[in-house]
Amino acid sequence: MYQLNTLEASLKQFFGYDQFRPGQRTIIEAALQGQDVLAIMPTGAGKSLCFQLPALLKPGLTVVVSPLIALMQDQVDALRDNGIGATFLNSSLSLEEARSRQTEIFQGRIKLLYVAPERLLTVSFLNFLDQVRDRLSLTGFAIDEAHCVSEWGHDFRPEYRQLSQLRDRYPQIPMFAFTATATERVQQDIIHQLRLQQPSHHVASFNRPNLYYEVRPREGYGQLRQAILERPGQSGIIYCISRKRVDELALKLQTDGINALPYHAGLNAETRSEHQTRFIRDDVPIIVATIAFGMGINKPDVRFVFHYELPRNLEGYYQESGRAGRDNEPASCILFYSRGDANKVEYFIRQKPDEQEQRIAYQQLNQVVDYAEGSSCRRTIQLSYFGEEFPGSCANCDNCQNPSPIEDWTIEAQKFLSCVARCREQFGAKYIIDVLRGSKQKRILQKGHDQLSTYGIGKDRTADQWQLLARSLRHQGFVDETTDGYRVLRLNPLSWEILKQQRQVEIRVPRQATTQTTASATPRAEQAQLLFEQLRQLRKRLADEQSLAPYMIFADSSLRFMSQQQPKTLEAFAQVPGVGAAKLSRYGEPFVTVIRAFAQQYRRRVNRSHPSDTQQFTLDLYRQGCTVAEIAAQRDLRQTTIMSHLSEVLEMGHAIDVDALVPPERQEKITGAIAQVGDFSLTEIRNKLDESYTYGEIRLVRGVLRGQQRSEQQGKI
Repeated sequence: MYQLNTLEASLKQFFGYDQFRPGQRTIIEAALQGQDVLAIMPTGAGKSLCFQLPALLKPGLTVVVSPLIALMQDQVDALRDNGIGATFLNSSLSLEEARSRQTEIFQGRIKLLYVAPERLLTVSFLNFLDQVRDRLSLTGFAIDEAHCVSEWGHDFRPEYRQLSQLRDRYPQIPMFAFTATATERVQQDIIHQLRLQQPSHHVASFNRPNLYYEVRPREGYGQLRQAILERPGQSGIIYCISRKRVDELALKLQTDGINALPYHAGLNAETRSEHQTRFIRDDVPIIVATIAFGMGINKPDVRFVFHYELPRNLEGYYQESGRAGRDNEPASCILFYSRGDANKVEYFIRQKPDEQEQRIAYQQLNQVVDYAEGSSCRRTIQLSYFGEEFPGSCANCDNCQNPSPIEDWTIEAQKFLSCVARCREQFGAKYIIDVLRGSKQKRILQKGHDQLSTYGIGKDRTADQWQLLARSLRHQGFVDETTDGYRVLRLNPLSWEILKQQRQVEIRVPRQATTQTTASATPRAEQAQLLFEQLRQLRKRLADEQSLAPYMIFADSSLRFMSQQQPKTLEAFAQVPGVGAAKLSRYGEPFVTVIRAFAQQYRRRVNRSHPSDTQQFTLDLYRQGCTVAEIAAQRDLRQTTIMSHLSEVLEMGHAIDVDALVPPERQEKITGAIAQVGDFSLTEIRNKLDESYTYGEIRLVRGVLRGQQRSEQQGKI
């Protein structure tokens, strides 16, 4: 039987981590004590471990309900690579394969069984579970993606509703419901639909501090292409609304030499599966997709998610952008926004047959437009959607990194809120603005609102400026808005403080969007990055040999720790986060071998201070006044070889007159490119410049910079 004080030891043994993430231990303890659980944890917070570890520590079998075949296959592969007994039963298996896996279960070799809800509730499968309960034991039912049970959730699936049958058949077996996003209404619906009994209820913060959020005015394909080129080798997703746009962008990127594949429901199932697999296994870095590319993506090292068009609602945007940085490493989420996008979303809304559904969809559209056009902290806007207060100043969004100027709009706020009050809190922002600006719309005249004292007092501001104020008042909590599909403004206590001149209102006014700045890397960081790339290559080779996704072997965060700490023994390697007993045995030797070889090679490079005979001969001739062409002719070598000699002696710290070879203004441009992409890849550096720059010039400038860093490098090896 488990002991709570040994949980950390079990965490290290099975998963390779020394400590739990926030909230995990509390949830695991509740599950171990047999309580029902409802846990709302954002992507990357470690939901799966909260039901996987209890399953390993208790006797019997835990059944995990998962909505997608691809998702359960990925999780089972990752568990097996950790040496954990897990399997799945679904329609992809032959009858013989399914029977073999059932035999493994009865032999006690399997602790976690993944199954889709449709299969779980068949008569034959329930009879099989009865046998498991009687011959072994059933530890619990873990319901993954539990928001699917609620019609108020963003991905409602009717088959999830039937899971309440489990409570009738197995009333004493605990149920654990997990999802990344759920409003208060969805949470209560999950409890009701699954019939959870006094569940241990955990709601983690929806904040993902590792994600950088930005909105850029969309300027065309070239802008998107440049954003991708600024992230060489990184894995990313580009979301579009229509299949046509997906195909167009994927083709343009391929034509420009960027390895990208499309994904949407118009492709046949085989093609979709192939494209998804190639993306997950790092064969292709970029996927261009509609929202059909969704829950089945369990790839933690996505470094950017771009939305090339406006998402349909904030919850969807949170989910889709949240597929970046699931490993808690830094990642970027950029929305390329055009006001015309709202018209496309409205077209889809008009196709909905139900009027109430249309009203809700229009309200959700307005919320996401507010987000795109808002000047407040992006996180404040996002998290308020889920009922979570955030103070702003996150320091990791465009509005906080490059804040708009603040202006005092207290008088305008008083005008606006007074108009809300005089219209008896029965209308939305657009109507209030029309009254303020003296509109002669028929509805305003019929209601007699042209006779109000606030009618026409806002003509000095544009409609856009009033919309800016309305958004800011909502985001700061200075006015409420109904959420039943009708966007009706309601005054609250803070509203009255403003009206009574007891509170000041400051808002941020628009400014031009700017790109995220990146500090140049230190020599130590550049060394770590070079080793990181070598470890990634090793991980990819090992993954391909086993037909696994690379992240299943080690997360990027584990590789980064290795590249920074450079463990050169198996004992030291065992301390790397993510290295448990099984992975130490399986992968320790090959990774330690690469780290040792890298350290020796890098030490030789930095410690080398004397040119070879051929390098010294070239250096002497150059110092005597010979040109590169003359040296090449005299030595019967290529000019590129002579340039390499000179760049190498520069790197050793020997001074030569580089200005005679590369004009200072070109040196400055090359130095700037190196600061952006590092000095390891000549091709990447040249891509940041233009075709007039030669590799020889780049080598020389890089040699100067490396020579300047040499003494610092020696102290850090």
